[in-house]
Amino acid sequence: MPDIVLATLNAKYIHSSFGLRYLMANLGELRERACMAEFQINQAPLEIVEAVLAREPRIVGFGVYIWNVVETTEVLAMLRRLRPDIRIVLGGPEVSYEWEGQAIVALADHVITGEADLKFAEVCGILLGEDDAARAALPKVMPAGLPTLERVALPYDLYTKEDLAHRILYVEASRGCPFTCEFCLSSLDVPVRAFALEAFLSAMQGLLDRGALTFKFVDRTFNLHLPTSMAILRFFLDRWRDGMFLHFEMVPDRLPEQLRGIIREFPAGAVQFEVGIQTFDEATSKNISRRQNLTRLEDNLHFLREQTGIHVHADLIVGLPGEDVASFGRGFDRLVKMGPQEIQVGILKRLRGTPIVRHDDEYQMKYSPVPPYEMLENRDIPFVEMQRMRRFARYWDMVANSGNFTATLALLWQQGGSPFALFMTFADWLHAKLRRTHQIALPVLAQALFDHLTDEWGVSPEIAAAVMMQDWNRVPGRESLRLSGSKMAEREPPKRGGAGSRQARHVVA
Repeated sequence: MPDIVLATLNAKYIHSSFGLRYLMANLGELRERACMAEFQINQAPLEIVEAVLAREPRIVGFGVYIWNVVETTEVLAMLRRLRPDIRIVLGGPEVSYEWEGQAIVALADHVITGEADLKFAEVCGILLGEDDAARAALPKVMPAGLPTLERVALPYDLYTKEDLAHRILYVEASRGCPFTCEFCLSSLDVPVRAFALEAFLSAMQGLLDRGALTFKFVDRTFNLHLPTSMAILRFFLDRWRDGMFLHFEMVPDRLPEQLRGIIREFPAGAVQFEVGIQTFDEATSKNISRRQNLTRLEDNLHFLREQTGIHVHADLIVGLPGEDVASFGRGFDRLVKMGPQEIQVGILKRLRGTPIVRHDDEYQMKYSPVPPYEMLENRDIPFVEMQRMRRFARYWDMVANSGNFTATLALLWQQGGSPFALFMTFADWLHAKLRRTHQIALPVLAQALFDHLTDEWGVSPEIAAAVMMQDWNRVPGRESLRLSGSKMAEREPPKRGGAGSRQARHVVA
């Protein structure tokens, strides 16, 4: 039985815990005395407790995040009741800041704040050692400090055959962020530090040799250092095979010609760029200490959409201090014109440790007291309007970002005017009709969109049905769609065999 169990609750099965693998890889001599146990937040807490205790550990380390803190607290409360002798060690962003008064911290023996790659092994060595004085001297809360990346062992050999086949593989060539956006934890992680490129690419080759196809880079600013970005892109391009997919977070206003040249070479839909725009309002950007050149940003997005096959996922945030719904809508319309395949509309979250709290009084920022700590209302967006924006964001994700209605959505834009206003009208109408934002079956959503186009905007039922069937038939394996109010459209063979993924559904023939 292992002395150490490294555990966490992932949001979904397809997610793999990058943090646990780093901790495991850096345990040194203790690695043989440890195991990893990954669970999901939808599992019964009692089942998780049973699985942990079955391993009879002396130490249990839990990774705590905004998405799992509630469920993990419940698990720890039962572990503490059943086996008070087990030493519980916590780490992760949710307990690295403002840990005073947190219920989950009260249940733990020790908390390691910051990047615990090396510190966790040190603490475990003391807890499992024979030095009673050293063990007694361990403080409850211990800052890890920033580890020297040359000393950090890479964790990629810990991805199993099952991980490679069924889960997202997270990788990173660097840590940190040079920017100071006040809503983001990365603003506290300065400076940017890079792993040795040769060792990193060697690890990527190892994953490729084992059959890995999907690589999600968690670097906050992948394109910050041009030579490294070029080397990594060239590495994958030279080894490209069907089915590969790469995800990068990029600085939106930094895309020099050298980078543009290599980006053009990738197949359509095979690379995703996550572009954090957040706001187009300059006063709001100043409020949150965000720096970006909007002219270059706009030019770069037009380039990506017009000259490459890159899948662009752009982020906007509702609720930033100083921006009202009208201002957000203008930014949304501006972004729609740039044509990204996805626009992620997020509600501002009050992450522990971020300096966004300095605006609480002036802008009357009121956040939910429970994870994920989303904005409830502020001075410029009252609660009722914030609820409308939540519904807007949810429905937009279902209709537009999903890629299920790419051609059909264009019919809505043909009505003219502001895309934001047009889709808000649909969102209000849909909520009045269904009175819910979740558990909406795709055929129900399709019928509602068809009804809205035909009944509210006067689109011909024949045209609306024909366009919607184009969208429907692009995805293989679907049953025929029956639309009330139109003649039954016979299903045609899908034009693209790989259109099942979210990104592939945006690639319209």
